[in-house]
Amino acid sequence: MKENKQPTQEKARKVSKVGVVVSKKMSKTVTVLVERQLRHPLYKKIIKRRKKFLAHDEYEKCQVGDIVRIIATRPLSARKRWRVAEIMGVSTQELPTMEEKELEEEQP
Repeated sequence: MKENKQPTQEKARKVSKVGVVVSKKMSKTVTVLVERQLRHPLYKKIIKRRKKFLAHDEYEKCQVGDIVRIIATRPLSARKRWRVAEIMGVSTQELPTMEEKELEEEQP
């Protein structure tokens, strides 16, 4: 007797991470720093591990300092396998303009 198996309609749960945008120097790509905490196996001390991920930002809305959620996706380039799902927190700091930087350099 053969059973008729129906494919389930549930989608696979995608891996997501939360991190801070640290660079926005590429077109439609941001660098996201994800920090996690783990317990050292021998010494039992809580230690921080950081890793940078390149994520696709289709609409280029992310700014440096924003807190974003990234989700795994198909490979988009040699190093880019994540995309920005949502911006969870907006950066409150304003980046200095080129004129402000020049003024700071001129003052001794």
